[in-house]
Amino acid sequence: MFRKFVTMFAAAALVTGVADVAGATTTLKIGTIAPQDSAWGKEFKRLTKDVSDDTSGELVLDFQWNGQAGDENLMVQKIRSGQLDAAAVTAVGLAQTGVTDILTFQIPGLFTTWAKLDAARDAMKDEFAHQFEGKGFTVLGWSDVGAVKNMSVGFEIHHPSDLRGKGVFFYQGDPITPKLYAAIGGITPKQLSINEVLPALAGNAINVLAAPSLGAEQLQWASRITDVNTETLVLVIGGFIASSARLASLPPKLKEVMLRRGAESSDRLTKTIRNIDAQAFARLKQSKHSYELTEPERQEWRQVFVKVAKDLRGSVFTPAIFDKVVQLAGNPLAQ
Repeated sequence: MFRKFVTMFAAAALVTGVADVAGATTTLKIGTIAPQDSAWGKEFKRLTKDVSDDTSGELVLDFQWNGQAGDENLMVQKIRSGQLDAAAVTAVGLAQTGVTDILTFQIPGLFTTWAKLDAARDAMKDEFAHQFEGKGFTVLGWSDVGAVKNMSVGFEIHHPSDLRGKGVFFYQGDPITPKLYAAIGGITPKQLSINEVLPALAGNAINVLAAPSLGAEQLQWASRITDVNTETLVLVIGGFIASSARLASLPPKLKEVMLRRGAESSDRLTKTIRNIDAQAFARLKQSKHSYELTEPERQEWRQVFVKVAKDLRGSVFTPAIFDKVVQLAGNPLAQ
């Protein structure tokens, strides 16, 4: 009787064990600075459902919203250490992987239309994907953040010199903006994380904001600014990156789903963000004081952009990559 009981118990345990394995779930922890109810948040929730449906619940995406996982610099560090598996980041976050050449797309004045940026990024994507893999990261998909406009509190920005003595800032890991301010001269920028921008605006520690209209709305920065320059300085890009080692550890089926759905989600998000960023800019033009630059004023800014680009080539960016991206952009900074 005892032997029969043991046999039955072992059989039951074996069946239970098989069931547990079959029903096991794998969770990927993903960082983002986006709020849950933002356009990014809504798309990431759809991605989470699609991945779960495709894998019958075997793969779960756990998004940490609103910068709960830290700023972009910290999120990339956490991917390296295994505390995070993936993150949705802007170009600054992408550069924190060690692939600083990706910031060539963010040189002021280089790209002012999405069509030209798309063509250049498509031409360079394989080369950059290889660079990211070399640093231990896989690009699940490229995405965009929006068209950057100069915004301010209580004054207009027509000339580069208008920024002198004003409260300006740059993000940690951004090598371009400090060089821009240095080229203008007479400016002492503050270094801030994205989560520090709103308190700085509220406390009058800064009064200049270079940001996409949608981002300014979603992060509540727009409530503090009064003036908007209609000129596009930069088209901010981003990406959905994951630990290559973590992806490699997934069963082939789960990895395939994550790669496929990640790319689809990024493509959808790109179209959505461009559209609603343009809508956000239209709203800002209605609710704030908006103004355009004259052609002589544009030339003043262009001279600064050319100087910044020359300073970046060879010091921050690999000359060959820099030259190729500038050429793909149509060489707008040539003199």
